[in-house]
Amino acid sequence: MTPINQRRIANFKMNRRGFWSLWIFLTLFILSLLAELIANDQPLIVKYQSNFYFPVVKEYYETEFGGEFQSAADYKDPYVQELIAEKGEGWIIWPPIPYNHRSINYDLPVPAPSPPNTENILGTDDQGRDVFARVIYGFRISILFALVLTITSSIIGVVAGALQGFYGGKVDLYFQRFIEIWSGLPVLFLLIILASIVEPNFWWLLGIMLLFSWMSLVDVVRAEFLRGRNLEYVRAARALGVSNQQIMFRHILPNAMVATLTFMPFIFNGGIVTLTALDFLGFGLPPGSASLGELIAQGKDNLHAPWLGLSAFMTLSVMLTLLIFIGEAIRDAFDPRKTLL
Repeated sequence: MTPINQRRIANFKMNRRGFWSLWIFLTLFILSLLAELIANDQPLIVKYQSNFYFPVVKEYYETEFGGEFQSAADYKDPYVQELIAEKGEGWIIWPPIPYNHRSINYDLPVPAPSPPNTENILGTDDQGRDVFARVIYGFRISILFALVLTITSSIIGVVAGALQGFYGGKVDLYFQRFIEIWSGLPVLFLLIILASIVEPNFWWLLGIMLLFSWMSLVDVVRAEFLRGRNLEYVRAARALGVSNQQIMFRHILPNAMVATLTFMPFIFNGGIVTLTALDFLGFGLPPGSASLGELIAQGKDNLHAPWLGLSAFMTLSVMLTLLIFIGEAIRDAFDPRKTLL
C-alpha cells in the first residue's frame, strides 16, 4: 500500500463519526443479508425421529412427519407440531421472528393493523403482516438496489466522462448536448407511463433508473480529464507512444477516481430515496414486496396506527444518516489538503 493511501485510511479512521457509522452500517447490512435466518415463517431446524430437517432452505411435505397430505408442511399447525413432538419425539427451532415479509398473523387480538406486542414487537400492517420482518427485508432490498445502481451508474458515468474529457472537441460538444437533452426528460412521468404498460419489478426499476442516474458523475470525471490531459506526464506518455486507452485508464483515471469516490455515497443515498419515493407513490416494486416506501404509504393511510410510519421513518433516518456520515468521512479522507499533511 502506498504512503498516500495509508494516509487516507488514517484520515478516515480519525473521523470517528464516519468510522463507527461504517461499522454500524456494515453490521446492519450483513444482518439483513441473513434475513431468512432472522425473520421467517419456516423453522430453522426440525428434529423428527432422530433425523434433522432444515425447512428454511428446503420444503418438506407433511407426509415426511407422518401426516396425511402430500403438501408443504405447515409447522405452525398444532397437528403438525404434535406429530413432530409426540410421535416423532422431536422439536422445532424457530427464527427470532417467526414471520417473513409476506406472512400474515391470523391470530391477532385486535383487527389489523394491530399495535406492538410481545409477538409482533413493531406491530402489524393493515394486512396483518409483521412490521419488523418487513422492515428487515425492506432494508435489504433498498440497500441492494442502491448498491447495484451506484456501482453500475458509476462505471457508465466514469467511462462517459473520461471519453468526453480526454478527446474533447466534437466528442465533448455532442455528448454535452445529448446530456442536456437527456437530463431534461421528466423521469417520474416516464416511470408512471411505463408502469401502466408493464408491471414494475426490481430489475425493471433498476434499468429505468440506470438510464438517468449515470449522468451524476459525468461532469466531475470530465473536468478531471480535461485538466489532466494537458499535464506533463500525459504529454510524455503520448511522446513515448503509449495508447490512448492506457493513458486514460492507467494515468488519468486514478486521479479522477478521487472525486468519484467522494460522490458515490451520496449517489447511494439518492438511489434509496428514489426507490422509497416510487414505492410510496405506487410505481415501485410489485405489490406485496417488502418496501419501506409502501410502509410509509400505509402509515399515511392509517394515521391511527403511528407505529407504521414511525418504523419506516426511523429505519430510513438511521440508514441515510449513517451513509451521510460515511460519505463525509470518505470526502475528508481524500481531501488533498489533509492527505499531504
